[in-house]
Amino acid sequence: MKNKHIGENISGHVEESLDDPEFQKFYMRSKMIGEIAQKVYELRIKSGLSQKEIADKAQTTQPVIARLESGKDKRVPSLELLNKIASATNTPLNISFG
Repeated sequence: MKNKHIGENISGHVEESLDDPEFQKFYMRSKMIGEIAQKVYELRIKSGLSQKEIADKAQTTQPVIARLESGKDKRVPSLELLNKIASATNTPLNISFG
């Protein structure tokens, strides 16, 4: 059985911890990596490509795509790699602030 209060406790803790600049920096970086991972995964699925196929088209390797999609790699992907992935799927790369 799921405890509905767990999410509330974690959210409250994260909200309180965001006052700490070091935690905020780590949290925002992790959030960004997760969002990029989700977008790359969704783009690949929408394009009907396997990880190997998109990797070949983007001139990279399947393990790179897998790590990127997992969201667990702590490295932020380069704009060059993201642009290659966008090009491989005939999708413009859009970057926004805010």
